[in-house]
Amino acid sequence: MARYTGPTTRISRRFGQHLLGSGKALERRGYPPVQHGPKLRRKLSEYAVGLNEKQKLRFIYGLLERQFRNVFEKAKRERGVTGERFLQLLETRLDSTVYLLGLAKTRSAARQMVNHGHIRVNGHKVDIASYNVQPGDEIEVKNAPASRQIATRNLEENRIRNVPGWLTMNAEAFKATVVRLPTREEMQQDINEQLIVEFYSRF
Repeated sequence: MARYTGPTTRISRRFGQHLLGSGKALERRGYPPVQHGPKLRRKLSEYAVGLNEKQKLRFIYGLLERQFRNVFEKAKRERGVTGERFLQLLETRLDSTVYLLGLAKTRSAARQMVNHGHIRVNGHKVDIASYNVQPGDEIEVKNAPASRQIATRNLEENRIRNVPGWLTMNAEAFKATVVRLPTREEMQQDINEQLIVEFYSRF
């Protein structure tokens, strides 16, 4: 399955909450996209509930199904609670971290910044969006006019976004430090990761 490139507001309406793009669509129409307006929907099976939760999280991070499943399998092999470790691996991806720091408007834009070589980790160019940052890592915008211009514009537009406690940001120096791994309370609150764990356990 290819990465989704269609209308983003349709995805948000499908799940009844703001996931991608503008949140204005939900203000206008708070029900999933259908041809003739809202209608009664049948109760979802356990399988469908798990599938929806998995798809919702996958859309938030903008991953292919294969990429998403690989992250889950990695979480299963590591110590700790599988669901929480799964979320940590997603949240500490370099593209997600760049987004959380306010250096990009969306995770998709953050992925593009990383892929285009605008980001440095511990002084080295890292252009792999799936790279997982670790405690102690220093993230910096490349010291080049084009890179700093992009970062300045995005930081200005994203001033109201709060940087999570597991990161520290020095906007003037275009640098950030990973203090620790994120706790469950600092990650996606509207996701029930246990449903995803149970969904994948069926296969």
